[in-house]
Amino acid sequence: MNADPEFSHIVTLADAAHGKTIAIEADAEARERIAKRLDLVKLASFAVTAEVRAVAGGIAARGEVRAELVQRCAATDLPVPANLTETFDLKFLRDVDAAASEEEIEISDADCDILPLEGDRIDLGEAAVQTLSLGLDPFPRHPDADRILAEKGVLSEEAAGPLAALAKLRGKPTS
Repeated sequence: MNADPEFSHIVTLADAAHGKTIAIEADAEARERIAKRLDLVKLASFAVTAEVRAVAGGIAARGEVRAELVQRCAATDLPVPANLTETFDLKFLRDVDAAASEEEIEISDADCDILPLEGDRIDLGEAAVQTLSLGLDPFPRHPDADRILAEKGVLSEEAAGPLAALAKLRGKPTS
């Protein structure tokens, strides 16, 4: 986990022993640090709700991350606002890395959300930030991006691609 998390919320095995509902929101300072880490223009809100409970060998956390944010358009650098809701179902277990060897192993989808338990605690806030990062659009696009790029003389994929070149050879107009 991150050595100095931007949004930390520690949950211990004792906290999770009888099950616990957690609802936390990042303050302005934490949102600013998260936005910087995730290269966001702005993170207007960031909230987490979760049910945590003890399971054999660790802690289970199931819940939802909600965020109101602004990313940069991958093509124009213009702001692209988004509202994001991502669910998570994580298990933090002891001895997760003990089975690792040099042999190739296959893991199921269920195994992908298993993380190592560090001591007797988890950082639910850090897990929530990582969940947010996985839910972000990797190539956000401003609604006016195509028009703006065309005005600057940048050809669309259709106009610049191999089929467009063939259409020109055949004397057909491109779209």
